[in-house]
Amino acid sequence: MQLTPKKTLKEIAAMISAEYAGDPDLVVSGINEIHRVEKGDITFVDHPKYYKKALKSAATTIIINQKMASPNGKALIFSDDPFHDFVSLVKRFKPFQEAQSMISPSAKIGKDTIIQPGSFIGNHVSIGDHCLIHSNVTIYDNCTIGNNVIIHSGAVIGADAFYFKRRPQHYDKLESCGAVVIEDHVEIGANTTIDKGVSGSTTIGSGTKLDNLIQVGHDTIIGRNCLFAAQVGIAGCVNIEDNVILWGQVGVQKDLTIGEGAVVLGQSGIAKSLEGNKTYFGSPVLEANEKMKELALMKRLPEVIKKL
Repeated sequence: MQLTPKKTLKEIAAMISAEYAGDPDLVVSGINEIHRVEKGDITFVDHPKYYKKALKSAATTIIINQKMASPNGKALIFSDDPFHDFVSLVKRFKPFQEAQSMISPSAKIGKDTIIQPGSFIGNHVSIGDHCLIHSNVTIYDNCTIGNNVIIHSGAVIGADAFYFKRRPQHYDKLESCGAVVIEDHVEIGANTTIDKGVSGSTTIGSGTKLDNLIQVGHDTIIGRNCLFAAQVGIAGCVNIEDNVILWGQVGVQKDLTIGEGAVVLGQSGIAKSLEGNKTYFGSPVLEANEKMKELALMKRLPEVIKKL
């Protein structure tokens, strides 16, 4: 999320009543969770396991729960609870905006786009030309839909990220301030859900087709001309390159990459990054030929055991 107007390190620290190390006039131009940070962003880290990742990231300012020297070119804000302070900044810069109508007056609807009865179009949504939005679709605030997009009934675009911090007695929610970007010529099936980015955008590339009952997690980036069958489930922060096919009920764990042209057969479970232009099967996945050989050998186990 970009800040308009931009703030200084000193101003941000004052908002959360925190000490800091670094140039007080350092410009903070955005607020983003660690997976999608850019130069000028502020992010947070609250576990030693991830200190190195945060400090070496593109982020310029880091809210951290350990006092230390500030790395060159960066600033640190010291906090007893970085998660809480990050959420407080999100709420300050992007508070929830209540809807006043089924289609917000601030929404921009393109030429020859049809919106069927019962659909909800939130604040500051942009929908391009020649789109068809079927009945009972929900598009949350700030989402962007390209040209020639079809969205079928019951789809939800832009729900909050599934992102919580475990406390001793409860879970704290990381408030989402991102959006969803759907590029041109995409089709989204009935009852499919695409979560907004925590602070950036979940993106569906041009020409990609999603079947019914698919879940796409926060901050996932899907490339061009992909094809996903029903009940595919994709976790957050996944990078899926162009021309990938995921057949029915494929499950994808968070924070991995599926290479261009990969094909994953139905009911497979993807637990690590996959190379492109190969076909995979199984849970956890292997190359399909290798997995089929493994299954054939397993069928022979009873016979082998009898001979022993």
